[in-house]
Order: sequence, then C-alpha cells, then structure tokens
Amino acid sequence: MKNCNFKSVFSIDVEDWFNISNVDSEPKITEWDNLPSRVERNFNKLLDIMLESKVKSTCFFLGYFAKRFPKLVTRAFNEGHEIASHGFYHQLAFKQTPSEFYQDILGSKKLLEDIISDKVYGYRAPSFSVTSENKWFFEKVIDAGYMYDASVFPAKRDNGGMNISTLKPHILKDYDNKLIEFPMSTISYFNRRFCFSGGGYLRLFPYKFIKYCGKIVNKNNILIFYIHPREIDVNHPKLKMNIVRKFKSYINIAGTEKKLKMILKDFDFYTFKDIIT
Repeated sequence: MKNCNFKSVFSIDVEDWFNISNVDSEPKITEWDNLPSRVERNFNKLLDIMLESKVKSTCFFLGYFAKRFPKLVTRAFNEGHEIASHGFYHQLAFKQTPSEFYQDILGSKKLLEDIISDKVYGYRAPSFSVTSENKWFFEKVIDAGYMYDASVFPAKRDNGGMNISTLKPHILKDYDNKLIEFPMSTISYFNRRFCFSGGGYLRLFPYKFIKYCGKIVNKNNILIFYIHPREIDVNHPKLKMNIVRKFKSYINIAGTEKKLKMILKDFDFYTFKDIIT
C-alpha cells in the first residue's frame, strides 16, 4: 500500500431504490426483474456530476445490475472510475453461510472483470454487514481474490458494525497480510463514534458540519464518502417501513445533489485502487 498522504475517496454503492436491507417490504430477488428500475438514470446522472467536477470515484457494483446494465459499468470504467464489487444480490453477509457468501462475491467479481476486461481489486458488503460474529468473512473475501475490503463500519449501526481499534487503512495481519481493510470514516464525540460522510448521515447533517468533520478526519486519516444513486432521486418509489427507518432512508433527499457538488469541490479525491497500487 502506498503512503496514503491522508487522501479522500468518494465511493458509490451502485444499487436501486428497492435495495434497502432489513425492512419487511424489501422485495424478494425473484421480484426484481418486474420492478421499475431507476439505477440507470440515477447512476448516469452521478457520472455526469463526477465528469463535471473532474473527480474519479470507486463504484461498488451489485452484480445483478452490472449484468442487467453492462453499459453503466463500461461507461464508468472508460471515464476512469474504479470498478469494484458490492456482491451480486445485496444479501447481508451475516445472514449468509460462508459458502453462500463466497459464491455471491466471487460471481460478482468474475462478471465485472469480464465486462471491463480488467482486474477488480475491492469489495464492500451490502449495508457494511460484517460483524465480530462472522469473521470468516475476511477469509472468504481473500479466497475470492480481492486485494482490499471496505466493509468495516467501526460504529454502532442496524446492519453490522465492528468495534475496532485501528481506524486507518491497515493490512489484516490475522489473515496472512493478504487483505487491506479501509474502515468507514467516523468521528468521535463523548466517547461515541458516528459516521457523517455517507448515506443517511450525509443527507441528515448540514454541509458545514460534514466539511468540518471531514477536515478533522483528513488531518491524520483517509476520508471516505459514500452515496447510493437513489439518494439524488426525489421521485423514486418508496418502500413501506416504520417511521424510524423511513426517516433514515428518505430524509433530505432533495438536498443531496447540492451537497454532493460541494463535497466534490472542497476535497481532493482518489480511488481505493489509486491508494493500493
């Protein structure tokens, strides 16, 4: 791994409006083909914004959408973005068996590599769903041929979260030094870590606060942002869910695009691949 020089990474989890984990209304995989997809429109819009801002991102593709819309993968790759894997079917890692998980992430990697005719280096689990209970996770990521993982969320969350001591990118020594981990960026207040730079956190917090926290993290660590294509689409269909999950999933979508453009202007970005190669 190169000297990080405390860079920033902007990442996109390429999935659709119905890929929200652990809600009763989450559609079954067998229903996906019959749902109105908006990922093509929204991801192309994100790529347009990236092109205008001259920023290269890391795009974690669900294999399902890469197979359904391969032109999205080739466009991102041809414009200099890193192509990485988000698994094939947006299944929570801790709800899969080790074998199921391995087959899912291996299939996605092979598909993406076939589309771009190049190597895929990185993986991120849907909903950051690695926990202290499924540590076989890292072994399977290595077995599938990935060089880095970006799945550890070092704070409390609904679908995962791990209490780790090392918040900087690091090589996992317990796994024969074969995998680099990029923990999600967090900041600590009152001895509690929380995220501010992705998903519902990014939508909820005012931009001045995000920028302030980002600059603090960037003084001595890599700063990681993440977004989903649905988060710039005010008109996408909404799933039925309880009021708490509804707030987390849909708060302030209307303000995300403006916030995104400010982020891309105020920070210097590299891809994960840039950092490790």
